[in-house]
Amino acid sequence: MADNANPGNFANRPKEEVKAAAQKGGEASTTGGFASMDPDKQKEIASQGGQASSGSFEPGSEKAQEAGRKGGSTS
Repeated sequence: MADNANPGNFANRPKEEVKAAAQKGGEASTTGGFASMDPDKQKEIASQGGQASSGSFEPGSEKAQEAGRKGGSTS
């Protein structure tokens, strides 16, 4: 198992669980998440530019700065 304790990362899951998810062939395994949120809530979170994230970026990194600039904008 990897050092990152993020359960959303397949590398951190038991092989049996990964295999079961792969066998679903693209079916949604959960009903929650960002995509299912109210659009206003999505915009509120996005406008924080990564501040509300679980730590995907190193503070002050180029990627974090880019995400901050994009926060709240539509693609």
